[in-house]
Order: sequence, then structure tokens, then C-alpha cells
Amino acid sequence: MTAPSGRAALDLPERGFGGAPIGNLFQSVPDEEARAAVDAAWEAGVRLFDTAPHYGLGLSERRLGAALAGRSGYVLSTKVGRLLVPAGDGRRDGEGFEVTSAYERVWDFSADGVRRSLEDSLERLGLPAVDVVLIHDPDDHADQAIGEAYPALARLREQGVVRAIGVGMNQWRLPLRFVRETDIDVVMLAGRYTLLDQSGLPLLDACAERGVRVLAAGVFNSGVLATRDPSGTFDYQPAAGPLLERARRIAAVCEAHGVALPQAAMAFPLRHPAVATTVLGARSAEEVRANAELWSRPVPGGLWADLAAEGLIPG
Repeated sequence: MTAPSGRAALDLPERGFGGAPIGNLFQSVPDEEARAAVDAAWEAGVRLFDTAPHYGLGLSERRLGAALAGRSGYVLSTKVGRLLVPAGDGRRDGEGFEVTSAYERVWDFSADGVRRSLEDSLERLGLPAVDVVLIHDPDDHADQAIGEAYPALARLREQGVVRAIGVGMNQWRLPLRFVRETDIDVVMLAGRYTLLDQSGLPLLDACAERGVRVLAAGVFNSGVLATRDPSGTFDYQPAAGPLLERARRIAAVCEAHGVALPQAAMAFPLRHPAVATTVLGARSAEEVRANAELWSRPVPGGLWADLAAEGLIPG
């Protein structure tokens, strides 16, 4: 599809690497293990890499930049909305990342904040440019994000500083406002269009109509779809009750077709015409290789037909 006026004509690869885990999300990852995860992703053919200042207070950006240095032919995205500012003595992060840092996050969706955030990200990455910049989690800052952050990014796109701009969130209603009210190129949607949760379908349909491409993240819904036998967490809370039972019904249909649940979870979002890329977080080379082995397997069309017949996915 030709990009509408003002939007980028950027090729997005089908597989992406999510950089939150190598920012020490929930557990510490040694430098060499983080580097091995990125190297394994590269060897598996992954060519989109996503990060953010939020991920480990800059740790993910520093690690990813070092791993990509000297390489070419990839798409790199980072995010704006949280500035990292000095906070005195080093302290443990309180937002789920196992890091100690002399910096803290400050919400800032102003035009100046966007420019400063991108400059700081490029310094941490050690790279001259990024391809995609996403407005990150503006849930409580919608008007400023649309009225100030977006125009600032649009100017950077016009100047050729970045190739594409968009929004990244784990809800779909506010991104839908961006799609309708701005000329963003991409939406990163986490967890709202998965094998278990298709609540973001109105957003994806609007993206398809407007020529906005979608990066589907959180395809395992934080863990419940990550293994053959559903368990663990949904949106980082213990999965239980009807939700877990629904996941088990999906898994049973998958098994009847010889398909592993995580294999189907990775394949499902790409069935929607708006989805260009699935972005999978990983903290080790082993996780990357296990995912790559699964996504290389074909998924029979009959699986989707049977899931739809059971009312488990849209028909």
C-alpha cells in the first residue's frame, strides 16, 4: 500500500525483537546473556529491534545499541514520553526493572521533551539515528501527546531526522484517537490483539483503512500463551478463572492440529492485514531460538477455521 501524504514508506520486517527483557524486566540479565539474545535474534533473521528509555532506565538502549553497532539493514525503534533525569545517589528501580540507577523517569510529552528524549536515546544507543519513534504510554497525557508530542515528531519526520512515527500502548482506545486525528505511520499495540484477547480489533480495522501499520507486541499476554499448557500470568497478573479456561480450550484445538499454543500465538496477529510485525521480547539466546523454531513451522488454515467455529477467535 502506498503511504498517504506525510507518512513514511518504511518496510517493516515480519519479526521483531522486544528490548524490555534485556533491560532487566523482572530479573537481572548479565551483559553477555543480553548480547547473546540480540545476536541470536539477528542469526534467526530478525531485523526489527524495539527499545525505550523506560526499559531499565536506559539499560536496554545501551545494550541494544552496542549489539547493533556495525550492522546494517535493520529497523530500530525507540520511544518518547519518559525523560530520564538525575536523581542523586543510585537507587533501585521501582517499576519492575531490576536495576540500580542514579536516574529516574519524568513524564514529558512536550515538544521540547520529545526532542530531548530522542537526543538522549541516540547518545545511549551510540547510533546516529533511529527509524521509528513511538509516543510511549500517554494514557494520562492524551491531549499533550496529541497536541505537542505528535507535532514535534511530525516535524522531525519532515526533516528526515526519523523515518516513521507512532504510538505504543497496551490499550487500543487512545491509539484509535491518534489514527483518526493524526498522520502517524505505525501503532505498537501490546496484548490487545492476541489469540486470547482481540479487544483491539476496532483499532486494527481503523489502521487498515487509514494505511497505518501495526506492530503487535505482547502476543503471549505476559506468559499465559507462552507454553503448550496455559499457565502463569495474563497482563502480569495470575491467570485464572474463565480466562484460563478459554486459553486451555484454545490450546486443545491447537494440539488437535499438531500446533503448539505459542506457535499459534505468534502466527495469529499476522492474519490481520494491518499487522506488519510481531515483536517478541526475549532475555536469552535460548528463548530466541525456541521462538524462531516455532515461527518457522507452518500453521494449517484449518486451525483458524476450527477456533472460529468454537467462538474462540473472530470468524
